[in-house]
Amino acid sequence: MWIDYVNAISNEYSFNPPASKAEINSITVELSVEVPEKLLELYNETNGVFDSFNCPLIWSTSQIVKDNLFFRNFEDYKDIYMPFNHLFFFSDNGCGDLFGYRILNGTIQTEDIYVWNHENDSRTWVASSLEKFIKGWITGEITT
Repeated sequence: MWIDYVNAISNEYSFNPPASKAEINSITVELSVEVPEKLLELYNETNGVFDSFNCPLIWSTSQIVKDNLFFRNFEDYKDIYMPFNHLFFFSDNGCGDLFGYRILNGTIQTEDIYVWNHENDSRTWVASSLEKFIKGWITGEITT
């Protein structure tokens, strides 16, 4: 479903093999949050979606763990940014801004997607679902 969905919007994207259960489980274990259902479905088809320059539209499971832990734990950021433990990042714009879900009370309760702006530390709603985020990013309807 997800590979077909992306390909219906643009044929300029490539896909990794599906993520293993262990790779998906590492997100839950390392970040203490359940993977949102639609993102879980995507990872069951492909462990990341990449443009023609190999830049990720959707990060691999390992990049999700690595980058979320970095932003949550990097000491220098604690003095200049609000905490990141309320966000679950899964994508970026290539210029420092990150896309993710909002974590409330330890869980992701809505499908809404937000962008974190690295210049002003704002967290702004950009899409009501993963489908709308993917389509909006590919078509240029979502810009940061």
